[in-house]
Amino acid sequence: MTADLQKTLVKHLQAENAHDLQGTLATLTSNCVFRDHATGQCWHGHAGAADHYRQWWDSFDVQVTRSDGQEAHWLGASTYVAEATWVGTHIGNYLGIAPTGRTIRQPFTVFVRFDQGLLSGEVFYYDIASLLRQLGEERVPDIARLPHRAVA
Repeated sequence: MTADLQKTLVKHLQAENAHDLQGTLATLTSNCVFRDHATGQCWHGHAGAADHYRQWWDSFDVQVTRSDGQEAHWLGASTYVAEATWVGTHIGNYLGIAPTGRTIRQPFTVFVRFDQGLLSGEVFYYDIASLLRQLGEERVPDIARLPHRAVA
């Protein structure tokens, strides 16, 4: 890990938490890849990353936080892995579930990869059933029809 990568990561997280799409995209390589293993979705490039962030930001007024006991480590020179938590309110349609106004606290693990000083991708792992229960939903929606699933 270099000080420059650490600064890029902080800049990315600040833009993401501000829901600043242009600022977030500015921290990503043009060929970045985002994978959400809970939904099976995969997004490619800046257009895909924008779709990824819009899906979350349109559904949740969410911030990424780190709670006590959550760990983060650099794995070699270009990979960062962290436990974190999405904290926010369900404000828009999510997987066919109308906004509930309920608060979520969803832990997740993310692997962040870097290339040429920018984020080249993120891979997310979280328990979708736990997230759905926080929305008052016990069924898992038909996620096979989600956009970006065909390439997952």
